[in-house]
Amino acid sequence: MARWAEGGGERLQLAAMQLFQERGYDAVTVAEIAERAGLTKRSFFNHFADKREVLFAGAAALQAEVVQHIRAGGADEVAMDAALSGLAKAGEGLADYLEHAAARHALLVASPELLERDAFKNASMADVIAQALEERGTPPRTAHLTARTAVLIFNTAFADWASNPDVDFGFHLDQARADLIGAVS
Repeated sequence: MARWAEGGGERLQLAAMQLFQERGYDAVTVAEIAERAGLTKRSFFNHFADKREVLFAGAAALQAEVVQHIRAGGADEVAMDAALSGLAKAGEGLADYLEHAAARHALLVASPELLERDAFKNASMADVIAQALEERGTPPRTAHLTARTAVLIFNTAFADWASNPDVDFGFHLDQARADLIGAVS
């Protein structure tokens, strides 16, 4: 087995998703993922901290992209528009990963352990969005409230899109926002 095989991270992700779908998340070990990918267990840990992280790879890159879009937005955008616009623009590539996204979503909702990690990642995303909003001049309390709400709207839209991908993600995002506004009005 190759120690530093090119594309090892992607191969591990693919192997993990295949195994998780075949046998369920809890029934799969790191050693089995590495073996399926043609790599060693040690190579697995060169790419991922643990088995859960296979499903959350790219979170830091997504956060950076969201922040970049928020910073590039118009100075006159209200905080919620800036946050949702940043999330939507960063999420534009989701359609390329529809099958993976739907399978990942199904795994997350079936596992308390993965839901816990997802909640941590969502809180982290909200923190970076809030910081970007503060940099734009949004008061800290408003920035944090807006960021957490924007992440909730995004996740609701994502779940809707994963189960109904024939409808554009932007529509799902607008609908989730409208539903929230309706609920608090």
